[in-house]
Amino acid sequence: MTDAVRQVGRIIHSDACVAEGCVWLAEAEPRFAHALELTGPLPLRRREDGFAQLLSAIVSQQVSVASARAIWARLEAAGMISPEAILSQDIEGLRALGLSRQKATYAQALAAEGIDFDALRTAPTQEVVETLTAVKGIGVWTAEIYAMFSLGHADVFAPGDLALQEAARILFDLDERPKERALRKMAEAWSPWRAVAARALWAYYHVQKQREGIA
Repeated sequence: MTDAVRQVGRIIHSDACVAEGCVWLAEAEPRFAHALELTGPLPLRRREDGFAQLLSAIVSQQVSVASARAIWARLEAAGMISPEAILSQDIEGLRALGLSRQKATYAQALAAEGIDFDALRTAPTQEVVETLTAVKGIGVWTAEIYAMFSLGHADVFAPGDLALQEAARILFDLDERPKERALRKMAEAWSPWRAVAARALWAYYHVQKQREGIA
């Protein structure tokens, strides 16, 4: 085992990896076994890494899944998914494509940062989060989603996500939706497959609410 693998931990590459995590979770926590009976096989949700995926995560912040997809489609159609393109456009031009003024500012901050995305592939989760949250407008949620889906980290969770909080409330029969800190603590029991636990909770949210919890 190389030092890089030892630092980063397990990487989710395929549906087989997700299935392995599901077996572990179902054995460790009966409520996950129940949820997985309802959801069926979980989606892989792996994405490419790099600037465009992180920009997409910014677009998805605090808007519905449908809205995020619509805005992203406009950005793609306009060719506004590279650092060079974003920096060539002014704030009003980005707003015309659907970004709020604040998100347009964040997009330009990300484009100007010059992040070494190749180096992030072998960085542990905490380093990924620290690198990305140093950029204006990128919070812990965005960084954890990037580590989970773009880098494939198997043991990362995103407890600030409202759909995960609501799914956990229903599945674990809690009196109220757990706050970020409480859910992060709760998720420690799901290590080393916290990213699969997140997938299970998003899928369970869809079953319960009949709407998507994550783009």
